[in-house]
Amino acid sequence: MTVRFTLNNADVQLDVPGDTPLLYALRNDLGLNGPKFGCGLAQCGACTILVDGKAVQSCVLPLSGVDGRRVTTLEGLGTADKPHPLQRAVIELQAMQCGYCVSGIVMSAAALLADNPRPSDKEIRDALDRNLCRCGSHVRILRAVREAAAQATSGDPK
Repeated sequence: MTVRFTLNNADVQLDVPGDTPLLYALRNDLGLNGPKFGCGLAQCGACTILVDGKAVQSCVLPLSGVDGRRVTTLEGLGTADKPHPLQRAVIELQAMQCGYCVSGIVMSAAALLADNPRPSDKEIRDALDRNLCRCGSHVRILRAVREAAAQATSGDPK
């Protein structure tokens, strides 16, 4: 099956079985390392990406499910020279330990902030509910999301 979609603002075409999990295609066929394989059951959030701006677990989404759609991974969110406010806040506040979960957390938080630039703490917690951090960095992660929201709404490019 040929699947065509936009990945990080570039047109992509893959000829692989349509039931291939999107995560496998992103990592194995397209060489992206942002989304991680955690549980394979959409329960840990390590594989979270954006599909048409919505947070989705790519480990259970078949490749055919993104045909004609827009997919964004951590690699497409920002760059080293111009990081997304969430990426900047996570780095500046050292809101991670091992870093395995951070890609999925950043992508879930990016979807939240795109829909709600001034979320409450409860809304942040709810948006990140499907993302596990086994290192226990939750307090620092929440702080980083609040900081990114504050920067984005104040217009501070930092």
